[in-house]
Amino acid sequence: MSAPTPRPGRLVRSPVVLRDSQWWLVSGAGSILATDPTFTSMLDGFATAIAAADQAVADLRARQSKPPTSDAGGQR
Repeated sequence: MSAPTPRPGRLVRSPVVLRDSQWWLVSGAGSILATDPTFTSMLDGFATAIAAADQAVADLRARQSKPPTSDAGGQR
């Protein structure tokens, strides 16, 4: 299974946006490109972790929506 990749768009509850593989800091006054490699690698890691968590939740919901399988062992 491949690692989830961050989706373009705003990072949840933050003033940071991923656009064209570049991180931007966004405010009401405007936007600025984030160029510090340490900062942007931390943002990449955080966004990847969020994508993995989103995928795990989606997988759990999909499993919960499936009907339970019957136990071949029967009841006592």
